Parts: sequence; structure tokens; C-alpha cells
Amino acid sequence: MPTSSAAVRTTALRTVALAASVAVLLTAAGCSGSDEGAGGERGAQDLASQTLDWQKCPPPSEAEGGGPAPSPLPGGIAWECAFMDAPLDYAKPDGETIELALIRAKARDPGRRIGSLIFNFGGPGGSGIATLPAAAADYTTLHTRYDLVSFDPRGVGRSAAVECEDDKQLDAYFAQDFTPDDAAEEKTYTENLENFAEACEKNSGEQLPYVGTINAARDMDLMRQVLGDDKLYYFGISYGTELGGVYAHLFPKKVGRAVFDAVVDPTKNSEQSSLGQAQGFQLALTNFAQDCVDRGDQCLLPGSTAQEIQNWIIAMLNELDKKPIAGIGDRKLTQSQATNGIAQALYSKEYWELLEQGLDEADGGKGALLLALSDAMNGRSENGHYSNLAAANTAINCVDSKDRWSLPQTEARLPEFRKVSPVFGDYLGWGLMGCSEWPVPGTWNTPAVAAPGAPPIVVIGTTGDPATPYEGARAMADALGKGVGVEVTYRGEGHGAYNGGNKCVQQTVNAYLLDGKTPAAGTVCQ
Repeated sequence: MPTSSAAVRTTALRTVALAASVAVLLTAAGCSGSDEGAGGERGAQDLASQTLDWQKCPPPSEAEGGGPAPSPLPGGIAWECAFMDAPLDYAKPDGETIELALIRAKARDPGRRIGSLIFNFGGPGGSGIATLPAAAADYTTLHTRYDLVSFDPRGVGRSAAVECEDDKQLDAYFAQDFTPDDAAEEKTYTENLENFAEACEKNSGEQLPYVGTINAARDMDLMRQVLGDDKLYYFGISYGTELGGVYAHLFPKKVGRAVFDAVVDPTKNSEQSSLGQAQGFQLALTNFAQDCVDRGDQCLLPGSTAQEIQNWIIAMLNELDKKPIAGIGDRKLTQSQATNGIAQALYSKEYWELLEQGLDEADGGKGALLLALSDAMNGRSENGHYSNLAAANTAINCVDSKDRWSLPQTEARLPEFRKVSPVFGDYLGWGLMGCSEWPVPGTWNTPAVAAPGAPPIVVIGTTGDPATPYEGARAMADALGKGVGVEVTYRGEGHGAYNGGNKCVQQTVNAYLLDGKTPAAGTVCQ
């Protein structure tokens, strides 16, 4: 599901951790310095040879999601933060610069250090500064020989963040009906899209043309040079796989070892991607419902078959469309927020219990848990502040994609979306209009990722992935080119295989990143 109205890609797993109740916990870290994203002018050669001023990480900014500063890792290794200067416009490398926020934890065994392993956890719009410390336990083995490094991509968090609507406006924006049923609701929906785009242009108009994936890939190559690596060592998840593919296309000879997990299909345009997501979330919901049925009387939801449970969910969502229920404080749970919350919980099988509980409570008129799940998807913290996830997600999606869908074009495609998903079809179908009012033109129909001459890149697809359907891994492997894309399959659930705890996947990736052992194409883990 989209984190904003720009429906194409979604946030990777582990950008949020959900407590057992309604609380949403986002562990994050900030960067040192007070000039957040401020820029100046430096020569191109100066930028490549700049020295970073690594300092202790302070608490994160609101744009990164808030929370405490990151705790040291086992063994006492501290997180360090810095800013890197990068050109605002790579066509003018000696012109205005912006500051990009980085975070790292030095390798635990410096004598055997390979280099810096750079992570992008997805979105687009997710803060790597916030996510890496929260997920670091999953990378303990890799941390032995790599500095763990991540960053806020341009437009995100502390990296010249895109700013659009304020917290109060975003509360209203996300509470709106994203699946209008009549002319009046359609008018409100299109006006809200227009107001959101106007706010982005008013507050961040000068940087909107420069926040796309191509510039982010160029930033990563500059980062590689500044960090002192001859080659880029990279771990991309979700949208991070698209970013990695674009990097490999631009700099094939600079790729070292790279892993793409939860893979975006680079051959699909915005409509095809959204339709694939509708199918993916529908499959995940069916698997969730079947799991509930298989548990018999332990399942809290009514229905003796997966279809009956889904029919019950559809009926409940239809009732919410007519009358929202109590949520958190004075905020109600609407149909759209409930749909969004259901999707958030489908990102990982470990959240299925929360989804079951949330649906059961909503049936009793209590929507707090589903609303908390929706808040997590939208980047809203417990204190009511939003990160800039929604703004950055929309800005990056819309400067990447050329598609600009009109109301009549969107309505004509809704039947196909409803056919593939009676639960998520309308939501993702209407999301096609997310860039319809955007003030900046898009760059491509689909990204170029062909990388002839690059070394093998490991591409992992999960059969039950809701957000980046399994078929995308094969498409990416093929698009990277013969001898480059090496497909690995994980037969399981959730968005992302390595972080899901599967030993086969982890051992395969570790052997590749640490020892250079490329897996056989077609390797299957389960």
C-alpha cells in the first residue's frame, strides 16, 4: 500500500516495530550538525575527496520519525553520524550543494574489513538513519567484516527533506476517503491531491526536480568514493532494489557485491506495479485468512473458510465507509485507514496476530489497533508528529514516473483492480492519481537497470511477498542481464527474506557478501 497517494512502491520491513497494543515504536537515530540539509557550493573534485566529520548521533529529527538516539551495539561499538555534501543538480557539479545525512557502525573485526556495506531499506522516502540501528541485530554476521552504513536519501529525513503539509493537515489527508463513491467524494479527493501538491511546491519547490532515483544513485557513487571504497557494496530492500538497479546501470564497473531483496519489478509501469501490488496484498490476505482457519477455534475471526473470513472483512470495511468507528483519542478509524492498517500488518507474518486482534476489536467498535497500524504505514508517531515519509514518497515517485492519470482514465481501470483484489483493488486503483497534480514532470515509464559488465548481483524473491510480488525478482534478474542477475527464491511469507530469519537465505547472502561465493542461479530456500 502506498505511504502517500502516489501508489507504486512501499516501505520496506523494519522501518517500524509495532508494540503488542496500539503503540507504534520507531527506533531511530539522527545525524550530527545543525544545518539540516543546508547547502553551499563546492567543486566536483572537492566533493569526491571531502572528509566526513563523524560524530556521536543525537536523537533523530521529527522528519526521521523521532525517538531516542541509538544505543551502542554489542561490544560497545557506537553509531556515528555525519553529513556529506552532494550537488543539488549533477548537471551542475560545481553549483549549489545539499547535505546528505549518513550513519555508520565500524566493522567489528577491522583487520578483516572488506569495506562499507551501504543499505537502503526502501520507501521511497524511508530514513536509513532511523532504520539501520533498529534492524542492526539482523546484520551481526555481516557487521564482522563490514562497516554498516546507511543514509537519508535526498529529500528524506535530514537530507534536504521535502516538506508538504503539516501534522494537522496530514491527519485530515489520511482520514479522507481514498476510494470515492460519488461525484462529491471524487471532487474532494482530487482537491486534496491538488492541495497536497501545492503545499509541496510552496514549501520545497526548488528541490522537487532533483529528488529522483537517478540522483540518489549518483549520490551513492559519491558516497562510495568519500567512504574510500573502490567498489560499492550494497544491500537494497524493496524500493532499494530499484535504486540498486539504477546504480548498476549507471556504474556497472563500480559494483562490488550487491544484494537485492524484496525486488521491485523494473519492467512494470505505475499501473502494472499497482495492479501487481493489489494481487500481492490479496494473496497475502488469503494466506493470513487460511492460517486463521487452520487454527480452528483459536481464530478470533468468523468464518470456516478463507473466503468467508475475507467476505467478513469486506463487509466490515463497507460499514466503515458509511460510519467510522472510535480510533485513538478523537481520531476515528475510517475505511481507508483500516485498509491501510490491514496492508501494514501483511508486510510480515509476525504481525498477523496483531492483524487478527485489530480486526476482532474493530468488529466490536474499537479501531485503535488498526489505526495504529495505519499510522505506522504513514509515518505518524504516537505524539502526533509525522516523519516526512509521505512527502518524500510522493516527491520521489512523481519525479521518477512520467504517468499522470486523469479521473476518467482512473475510473476506466478500476474494474480490473477490483477483479484482482476485492479488498485492496479500489484503494490501489484510485492511487494511480497520486501524481496527477504534481508540478514537476516525471523521468521514465520504467527505470533502466541493464548492467552489462557488472559482476553477479544476488536477487531474492519471496513467494508470499505482498508489496513486491515474487515475479519481480525474475524480471529484475533478467533485466540486469545475463551473468549479472542471480535469482534466489524464498518460499515463505512477508516483505523481505533476509530479515525474516530464514537460515538458508541468510547463509546464502552471508557467503556471497563475506566470501564472494555467488549462489547458483535458481537456488531455492524454504
